[in-house]
Amino acid sequence: MKSDTLFQGLKSAIFGTLFSVVLALIYALVLFFFPMSTTVTAVVSQILKSLSLCLACMICIREEGGIKKGLGAGVLFTLLSYLSFSAIGGDFSLSWLILLDFALGISVGALSGIAAVNLKRA
Repeated sequence: MKSDTLFQGLKSAIFGTLFSVVLALIYALVLFFFPMSTTVTAVVSQILKSLSLCLACMICIREEGGIKKGLGAGVLFTLLSYLSFSAIGGDFSLSWLILLDFALGISVGALSGIAAVNLKRA
C-alpha cells in the first residue's frame, strides 16, 4: 500500500508537470498573438498550474488516502515544475514566490486527491 501511495503521487506529479508545460506552451502561443500584462500572465500561469495538477490527480489517484497522495503530488509537482520551467527559462534563482507555489501546490494537490478518491467511489 505504501509503494502504491508513493507511485500514485509521483505519477500525478509527473503528469501534472507535463500538462503544465503543454498548457504553458499553448498560453505562450496565445500571448504571441494577443499580448497581455504581466499581472494577467502571472494569474493565468497559477491557474494553469492548478488545473494541471488537479487533472493529473483526478486521473492518477485511486482508492483511499487521497489527501496523502494529493499532498505528495502537490509537493513533487511544485519541485518538478520549478525545475522544468527554470530549465526552460535558464534561471534557477530562488525567491520567496516559491513558497507561494508550494502553498498552492499543496492545497490544490490535497483537495484534488480528496476529490479524486471520493468521485471515483460514487
